[in-house]
Amino acid sequence: MAQGLTPSDNSKKRGSAAAGGRFPGAGRNGQPGEGAADGRVSIMFRWLTAGESHGRALAAICDGVPAGVRVTSEDVAQALARRRAGYGRGARMKFEQDEVELTGGVRHGATLGGPVAIRVGNTEWPKWETVMSPDPVTQEDLDSQARNAPLTRPRPGHADLAGMQKFGHIDARPILERASARETAARVALGEVAKRLLDQALGVKILSHVVSLGAVAVPDDAAIPEPADLAAIDQDPVRCADAATSARMIAEVDAARKDGDTLGGVVEVVVHGLPPGLGSFTQWDRKLDARLAGALVSIQAIKGVEFGDGFTTAARRGSHAHDEIYLGPDGVRRRTNRAGGIEGGMSTGEVLRVRAAMKPISTVPRALETIDVATGETAKAINQRSDVTAVPAAGVVAEAMVALVLAEAATEKFGGDSVEELRRNAEGYLKSMVIS
Repeated sequence: MAQGLTPSDNSKKRGSAAAGGRFPGAGRNGQPGEGAADGRVSIMFRWLTAGESHGRALAAICDGVPAGVRVTSEDVAQALARRRAGYGRGARMKFEQDEVELTGGVRHGATLGGPVAIRVGNTEWPKWETVMSPDPVTQEDLDSQARNAPLTRPRPGHADLAGMQKFGHIDARPILERASARETAARVALGEVAKRLLDQALGVKILSHVVSLGAVAVPDDAAIPEPADLAAIDQDPVRCADAATSARMIAEVDAARKDGDTLGGVVEVVVHGLPPGLGSFTQWDRKLDARLAGALVSIQAIKGVEFGDGFTTAARRGSHAHDEIYLGPDGVRRRTNRAGGIEGGMSTGEVLRVRAAMKPISTVPRALETIDVATGETAKAINQRSDVTAVPAAGVVAEAMVALVLAEAATEKFGGDSVEELRRNAEGYLKSMVIS
């Protein structure tokens, strides 16, 4: 165990960062075997977001962040600026700015150990103050607002229709406001805190890049980006690490815009420096790949996830599908990384690679067929956006989700109420590994 801790000591140490001093898997009374109160194994690191697309602000809160993570409002603002960038975005991204406010858990640029709360204000709120007011508004005031017209034509590919059926609405506004990808701004804000925790405590570096956009893809033998490549990737219009492919992707976006259509694509998140042993094979909800897959699919418009060579490996024979193990000068390694850095639900110590496939934006300029739920008549779906693609931005959101999952897994594995303690525990774990 790390730093010579006994199993009992380690359980207490890990439990110190959780509510009520419980340890992962503990019941309501802190007794083992009863199951966590929320049905989840992990209670060390948790987060939530709140708010609507055109509301006053998005709110995000993260519990379980160790003390001493260095992060500022400017750090979060820069992360959110990355999310708004990318060739193919519409005019809304030019005026939809993010007002960042760290409202709790941070003092003088460092986390305190308590919950971190972040507010992301909406600069467009004055235009929506009446329509989206949390307090009652007179019918006369609502009728005077063109924006308040009921949205009765649900958009194919969105949450509109299923959400209206689920919650009993005949207006799509209450659904699309929360289902909107605008909510990912709150995730990116929290993800920046998680990324800095992982970097400062474990030396873990996370980046993303676009590997396909529409029908254009990077070559199969393209090099895996290194942390030093991130600045260049962010400067590329479509966040592609290969310059020749980037030019073809830009042409693909231009063609789709001319045709009045939209594009999807695939982003890859790459994680360098991850230690072996995060996650577990012992239960379905402890598996690191399962948790990462669930987190990535939770991003709006993501329809598929693969680790390493994923679907390509499925077509290979077994003799060419797995990563052979050898003893090198730096210890036990794998000759290849087809598994993407995860085996048996656990990190292997190799570079983690996970890809997420994003469908084309559902709101297309050439509106799709739907029905008007107020009349039952055939209609054209409402069109509220002008983006051709959001794939470059999806990579930034995917980074945030991967960081949040890995931060949860790291605090479970190593515990610690501060960055320094977590680092010491991790170093002790690595030094005491039976096989290294």
